Amino acid sequence: MALFECRQAAGAGMIRIGIDIGGTFTDVVAAGGGQVRITKVPSTRADPSAAVRKVLDEVLPEWGVPFGDVARFVHGTTVATNAVLERRGARVGLLATDGFTDVLEIGRQNRHQVYDLILKPETPGFLAPGALRRGVVEAVEPDGRVRIPLDEESLRRSVESLVAEGVEAIAICFLYSHVNPVHERVAAEYIRGRHPDIIVSLSCDIDPAFREYERTVVTCFDAYIKGGLERYLENMESDLARVGIPASLQIMQSRGGVCGAKVARQRPIRLFLSGPAAGVVGACEVGRSVGCENVITVDIGGTSSDIALVAQGQALVRSEGWLDGYRIRVPMVDVNSIGAGGGSIAWIDVGGGLRVGPQSAGAQPGPACYGRGGTQATVTDASVVLGLLDPGYFAGGSLQLDPALAADAVRSCVAEPLGMSLHEAALGIHRVVNAQMAEGIRLVSISRGVDPREFALMPFGGAGGLHAAALARELDMRTIIVPRAPGVLCASGLLSAKTEHEASAAFLSKFADTDPSEILAVCDRLAGDCARLMAIEGISAEQVQTQCYADVCYMGQSHYLEVPIAMDDPEHLIERAYESFCALHAQVYGHSTRSPARFVNLRVVQRSDNQAASDQSGATRSEPGAAKGVRQVLFEDQPGFVPAQIFQRDTLIPGQLIIGPAIIEQADTTTPIEPGWQARVTDNGVLILRRHA
Repeated sequence: MALFECRQAAGAGMIRIGIDIGGTFTDVVAAGGGQVRITKVPSTRADPSAAVRKVLDEVLPEWGVPFGDVARFVHGTTVATNAVLERRGARVGLLATDGFTDVLEIGRQNRHQVYDLILKPETPGFLAPGALRRGVVEAVEPDGRVRIPLDEESLRRSVESLVAEGVEAIAICFLYSHVNPVHERVAAEYIRGRHPDIIVSLSCDIDPAFREYERTVVTCFDAYIKGGLERYLENMESDLARVGIPASLQIMQSRGGVCGAKVARQRPIRLFLSGPAAGVVGACEVGRSVGCENVITVDIGGTSSDIALVAQGQALVRSEGWLDGYRIRVPMVDVNSIGAGGGSIAWIDVGGGLRVGPQSAGAQPGPACYGRGGTQATVTDASVVLGLLDPGYFAGGSLQLDPALAADAVRSCVAEPLGMSLHEAALGIHRVVNAQMAEGIRLVSISRGVDPREFALMPFGGAGGLHAAALARELDMRTIIVPRAPGVLCASGLLSAKTEHEASAAFLSKFADTDPSEILAVCDRLAGDCARLMAIEGISAEQVQTQCYADVCYMGQSHYLEVPIAMDDPEHLIERAYESFCALHAQVYGHSTRSPARFVNLRVVQRSDNQAASDQSGATRSEPGAAKGVRQVLFEDQPGFVPAQIFQRDTLIPGQLIIGPAIIEQADTTTPIEPGWQARVTDNGVLILRRHA
């Protein structure tokens, strides 16, 4: 079993556990009493909670973790995401204003695949097919006035008809309910009173903002995943209680904060892509620890690579994201995901070109070198052929790789069809996948006017270190920051995350017509909503930081930008918001004007101020770690195999310098130091790689 220890004297203190479920491995971090232990266990895709139960029943007892001393248990889950990807959500019915039941299917006029011979739907009609959508007679004006009172008979017929169709959940999205939700709440009260087993999602609670299609989509997604997530969280809470863990279950949200399971049940839509968000949070913590606040992160796992940009120590958060090709209006850490990872399969297209991914061998059967029945060549198999991985020390020695099987797969799947040698084929696989990752980095940097050469590259995930130097060379980046435990940074990022809650409201008003007191009043109300959620977590008002934002656009624009609101300066609140918007518009779009602008939405975010960060202390060895051997390695920019010294990461001491070519191995990842690069260990054990001058 993979094990990493800080080798510090154990002492009293709360124990914190973070568990993140990935496509191939489930990562575990336990910190407390001056010690940090990590491991990876294979994910169980059919039942993700089975891997967590294995951790509770086998891993933590083996480490000697006293369950009664666990004060924090944080979880990053893929359950919400997988329910959509695998179409395993509830049977959803939709209640909409009469005459607007097809908004979900009509969508927006813009199409992304306009040149395809056969156009495919770009709206998630599967959430609530036409046969499961009903109209209710009611009407609310844009200013919130009720024009047509809710027709109770129309509501009754629609609800009973959906129930007869066997729906398990009902999404309610009435026109202008984000301004006046009275009719939605009456409809929800009727459903809960007559059919308490039916799950209900209200657009006025899920996404109280204008734009009917976006609000309908996110409400239907919430109803689609709510039942499955509720069962998942209940089972996990039962497992924690069974083993005697007193800590309440916390879940990572998509915008980078955590919340309690009780709150997560109310808005499960906020849990999409929670794992990648945790990794970026952990990267921010590592960057601050070494005095580098501008980094580009690349989380390379077995199935995908998640790329994000961190500027001035803060992860960028976007107001909406994409999932399975559908735009979803949910605040998310700005992560660009591509289907390229260690388990990505190499294949030949119809034109005879080498392709890698997005198909992945996953954990079962896994790459050919796993010896579990896989026969297709993967990136991991190529890494074994190139000598980058030690077959006897993969995942800390918990999994023995078979180099003969790796070579056979690369030879039969790539080398022979393309008329290459074995090693040329392995290099080709690496070059293709590295080119895909480099393009992903350009999308979050150069395409947004950011020069990646001014940032450090921070690789993590099980395969992050393997590709770091090649990506930096491709992008002319000169610094690489490798965390102490990069293979489980998503799990350790869970321990760094703060409890966070967000509330928003539509606020359609021209700047010239807005009284600052109106903004203050709405923000005070939203802050109260956040405070009530914090109270559920047991966090008082004195323990939180409150920030207010506004979505702003020029008059006539359809897309907006988020700017901070200076609540401490009411007199100049409007003026400062306008200046911030113009400056941000120039940064994002390359230009700005002094044209009239308007507010669209107001938002309040509260974060706890009392969370302990993950352990980042360094090793206590006094003697520098010596190379434990030499291995022949084929690097991308070298004409042939070169001898590389092999170092064990946990034997290195602060200040130790390693000159490439070298390989640094640890339980959770492998980091090659290519020729022309050198690595130095910081005081807290982080590895800094730089090119030679």
